[in-house]
Amino acid sequence: MPKIYLSPSLQEWNPYVGGGNEEYYMNLIADAMEPYLREYGIEFTRNKPEMTLRQAINQSNSGSYDLHLAIHSNAAGAQNSGQVTGVQIYYYPTSARGKKAAEIIAKNYTALYPDPSRIQLLPTTALGEVRLTKAPAVLIETAYHDNVDDARWIRENIDNIARNLAESVKEIVGR
Repeated sequence: MPKIYLSPSLQEWNPYVGGGNEEYYMNLIADAMEPYLREYGIEFTRNKPEMTLRQAINQSNSGSYDLHLAIHSNAAGAQNSGQVTGVQIYYYPTSARGKKAAEIIAKNYTALYPDPSRIQLLPTTALGEVRLTKAPAVLIETAYHDNVDDARWIRENIDNIARNLAESVKEIVGR
């Protein structure tokens, strides 16, 4: 049976425009993914909100997973706060399986995100969850939480995002 490590953001200090924070909303998405993953016969382990990023990476590395999926939302930074929209999907540049998983997620997310032209597939060596994990890894920035429209879109599409990501995982692991 395929098995994934599900890693919603641990960033409770990262506020959403209009209230809430990244950790809260990304955990709602992970919560909503669980029934879909079970339906698809995909086992999963999740990080816990009280964990540090290092603990989550260590927990992921202590198991045998087909995919490490980190679920985040983004912020443009002080200078551009509220002005940027879009989705970034990161993978480690030398991981063929990570890149393939990121491509599947990007392809499927185009059917969901309001402006598919704003979805970027990006290699990175800077993000620990794609650089330090043993399993092929993808980190998705689901949309910008400092942009009013993107933050509203996330809030209104928790289940749609969860289903889309779970269906992507199903395709990635061949279920």
